[in-house]
Amino acid sequence: MAFIKKINPSSKVNPDTGFGTQASQVGGRFLNKDGSFNIRKEGWSRFKIMSMYSHLLDLSWLRFLLVVILFYLLANLFFTVLYILVGTDQLQGFFYKSFWGEVKEVFFFSTQTFTTVGYGRVNPLHDWANIIASMEAMFGWLFFAIVTGLLYGRFTRPRAYLAFSEHALISPYKNGMGLMFRMVPYKIKHHLAEVRTVVTIAFTVMEDDKQEFKFYQLNLERSRVDTLNMNWTIVHPIDEQSPLLHFTEEDLEVSDVELYVQVTGFSPIFSATVMQNTSYTYKEIIWGAKFKPMYRESATGTTTIVELNKLNMHERVELAQKK
Repeated sequence: MAFIKKINPSSKVNPDTGFGTQASQVGGRFLNKDGSFNIRKEGWSRFKIMSMYSHLLDLSWLRFLLVVILFYLLANLFFTVLYILVGTDQLQGFFYKSFWGEVKEVFFFSTQTFTTVGYGRVNPLHDWANIIASMEAMFGWLFFAIVTGLLYGRFTRPRAYLAFSEHALISPYKNGMGLMFRMVPYKIKHHLAEVRTVVTIAFTVMEDDKQEFKFYQLNLERSRVDTLNMNWTIVHPIDEQSPLLHFTEEDLEVSDVELYVQVTGFSPIFSATVMQNTSYTYKEIIWGAKFKPMYRESATGTTTIVELNKLNMHERVELAQKK
């Protein structure tokens, strides 16, 4: 189904979003809640389009550590097999005399060589073992150099550390209504300066007997703040310039509304400009609700407390009937 009502003529279409306009060729939302684009690329080989560095930086810390440990174990198992294939007589200093006892000692010798620890009880005796040990030592320091670079990149990668409300709300605003959501920098001692927010809305319309997506950059009550250290409620007034002026609650679903948000600001922690995105589909827009306050004065009256657990709290309200 497509939205077929006449769009407010005062609303200006935004042609610079970077998304296509053909509704039949778009699957799902444009932007995921975590800010990543809901796009999958195909047609070329996986090796050509895959960026291992970016992939490892984007992994969660748990998955990243599991990948490092797994690769470390597999690499040492590989070299253990090589030592066994050339013969354990190429090494000396074994404590155990059974086959599996020697395999265990070869594995730990491999880990000591890989990490360049080299305790010295088991050591290479002949050429083949020395060649493998030399290759493994070089491979080991290359591995740890790469892991060190990835750890540095993960720790120092500039991030906005913003949390967004789970829902956007259609709420009372002045003498009418407004579309609003809120965000907060959630890290202790972390804030942003010169923060700017751009909000774009997309929905389908019927033009020349075919569905097309139209994009509109929404006017905001305030699109920038000097510093962002508390929560900030972004408000789009639904007035004569708004593309949502004639919308009803049902129209949000019928026209497949999606709201996507881009926030940029300067982080004093990283001394860099940071950016974070998110989006809201019609399923995540609540009609007739308003946010509850999420900060209060401390008991001593000397500090403002931002209650992060209240970021998503809202209550139902009646909206004024549109004339």
